[in-house]
Amino acid sequence: MSTESISITVDTHAARTFCQAPPEERRKIEILLGLRLRELTSKDARCLKEIMDEIGARAEAKGLTREMVESMLRDE
Repeated sequence: MSTESISITVDTHAARTFCQAPPEERRKIEILLGLRLRELTSKDARCLKEIMDEIGARAEAKGLTREMVESMLRDE
């Protein structure tokens, strides 16, 4: 299988963790992210709204409020 590099934007902690991981661990993460991206973009994938609703429900269940999430997204 051929591969191609892409760039994605992630939070600072995720980027730092990835960059500091040993090469073997980074490769595993890349494979998992590639599989997840393929899953999300397949014809049978759930719609973005459904995924976002699920993420929101999980965040709420963990005690995060809408305001807290928005603040995190603004990197405050």
